[in-house]
Formats: sequence, C-alpha cells, structure tokens
Amino acid sequence: PVPRQTRHAFAARFEKTRSRVASLLQNCAARSMEAEAGRERCADGASGSARRIEVEDVKALFAEQKGHLDYFFDELSFDEVAALCQKIIDCKGTTLFTGVGKTSFVAKKVCQTLASTGTRSIFLNAVDALHGDIGVLNGGDVLVMLSESGETHELVTLLPYAKAKGAFVVACTNAPNSTLAGRADAHVRVPGDGDVARRKTLERRKSIDAASAAPPPVTYTALQLLFGDTCAVYLMELKGLTKNQYALNHPAGRIGKRLVLRVGDVMKPWSELPLCSPETNGADALVRMAGTSKGYGCLLVVDEQRRLLGTFSDADLRRALTRIGESVLLMTTRELMNFGKGAFPRATTPSAMAFDAHVTMEAGNPVEYLPVISEDGEKTLLGLVTTRDLAECGMS
Repeated sequence: PVPRQTRHAFAARFEKTRSRVASLLQNCAARSMEAEAGRERCADGASGSARRIEVEDVKALFAEQKGHLDYFFDELSFDEVAALCQKIIDCKGTTLFTGVGKTSFVAKKVCQTLASTGTRSIFLNAVDALHGDIGVLNGGDVLVMLSESGETHELVTLLPYAKAKGAFVVACTNAPNSTLAGRADAHVRVPGDGDVARRKTLERRKSIDAASAAPPPVTYTALQLLFGDTCAVYLMELKGLTKNQYALNHPAGRIGKRLVLRVGDVMKPWSELPLCSPETNGADALVRMAGTSKGYGCLLVVDEQRRLLGTFSDADLRRALTRIGESVLLMTTRELMNFGKGAFPRATTPSAMAFDAHVTMEAGNPVEYLPVISEDGEKTLLGLVTTRDLAECGMS
C-alpha cells in the first residue's frame, strides 16, 4: 500500500495540475470566442449587412461635390488660363505634362486629349526624367507641372534641370506661394477648397486619428482633369481642327472609320468574286450559285470586257420561280438578272466613303452587297462590298 503522506502529496499535485489545465482551457475558449466574434464583424463589414444606403446622404455628398466645383469656377483666373493656352499655341516644339501619383494619370489623359485634337503633346514621367528621360525635353518646349501642393519632391527636383534644357516651365498648383509656383517661369492656380468627405462616416470613427480619417484625393484630381481637358478643347477650336483632321487622329475610332475608310479599303477584288456571262442558262447559274458563289449570295453578270451588266441573287431566283416556275432553268442570266427590278443594281465606286456605301445598302429595301464599279462611266467591275465587310470594320 502507498503511504498516506505520499497519497496526500500526489493528490495535492494532481489538484494543482487540474487547476492549471482548467485555467488553460478557459483561456483557450475565451480566445476562440473572441476570434469568432472578430470573424463575424469582418463578415458583416464585407457584406455590408450592417450598413444601409440613405438617399439623403448620397444627395448631400453630391451637393458637397457641387460646392467644390462652384468654388473652382468662381476662383479660377481666366487671365492665367489664357496665358497658358497662348504659350502652348505659340510653342514651336512639344508641350509636355508631368505629375506624380494620381496626378500623373491626369497628366497622361490631358496629353492624350491634346494629341488627339492637334497639339503635339507627350507625358513626361518625373522620376524617369531624373534618370535619363529628360532627354526628350528640348529648348522651345513647354513643360506643364501638375501638383496641388506645389511641393511635390520629384517635380521640385526636376524643375531646375528642365529650365537648364531651355524648356518653359508652367506650374499648375493650388498654392501660389509654393516652391513650384515661385521657381517656375509661369504659374496657373487650379483652385480647390478640399476634397469631398463622408461626414457621417467620419463622425462614427472619432477614435481614428485625423490623418487616417482624411478623405481620399478625388475632388482635386477631377478639377485638374476638367482644367486640362477644357484647355485642350479651346486649343482645338483655336487651331480650327476639322472633323476630317480629328478623324485622322482616331483611325480605330468610330468617327475615324466613318470619315477615313473608303470602299476601296474594304472591298473584295473582282478576281475573288463569282462571275458569270449573260448567256449562262438558269440551270448552270443555279449550280454555280449553290456551289461557287463563295458565300456572297449572288452572281455578278459581266460581259467580255468585265463591264457589269447586273446581278443574279437568291432573291432574284425566288421571284423568278414564283412568277415563271420551272422555265427559269431554260432562261439566261441576262433575262434573270435584276429580276422584277428592271433597273441597274445599286452600285458604288472605290473612292466612295465606306460609311456612305453602308447608308446606300440600308436605304429602301436593304441589300447585302454592293458591286464596286469604275468611275469612268464604263461600269467595269472592280470588286464587291458586303454588309459583313462593313460590320467587320466598324460601320454598323
């Protein structure tokens, strides 16, 4: 038997161990509950189940944004804007825009607007410029620096080197007394009185320090973009950019395609087309249409000099079968072409605008194709343009 003293010592040690294990389990359970509660809070926040959209809050937010815009227009110096536009219009070199952070995207967008509206303009990355890209800057160029504070480190560092290259530097800031404004050749104030803020959200987060609760910079970048693009539009009007010139700068856009592409650019050449002579009988024409019409749905009837006489289409065949019946097989394509229409088929020329051809095809009873003939009056077949061709190049 175990001595009594040993049993008591063992029991005391066991009780102490049990107490520690119980305490440990209790702590683990508490931590598990806290973790679960944290996950639930995260889930609620992610799903937005604890939040409700209030229309009045949305209206108040946009009203505040409108107030910032009103301030911009009230405080903007149009004399300064006119001086900037004059400097750009007189520039014999290139107009470059630069900015850092979100402002760099604004600078890029303004450059794209200027370039597409007839002003030679490129974006200059301020950081890369300090490591070699300043080589694109030359004497006679205009460099426009965008910065709300006027203290952007990269721009302040770049400015003296840009001036040393002979560029005329314009600082566009919201701080007339800033470093950039003082050291640049000219300054334009782009006025702003703060960014739109969600006041109720900030009130609920009073425990968060002021810096982390500050609203994101959305209003001022919008003002910078409004400022730059409006100047670009004015310069476009001042240069008298025509619609055709604008289209040449947008070859892949809808306007560019409509004003630049001609029928000759999109037509299928005559050598690829299903041709037949006017003496081909109906049976042979039917076989050729079914097997060798190359998906155009018609045969082009031409003489020995390749002059277009007419077209024989699926629709012509249906009209002829309805009126004449089996006799169609014994008739010639001269008799069957343009059946029931009488007139020479709608046609176009290689120099016609592709969009005009599209309009012609859609007018009246729409057709799926237009023969392309010579402009010398001989009506020599040169090609064929289809609705599919025009759709593929963006005309539909």
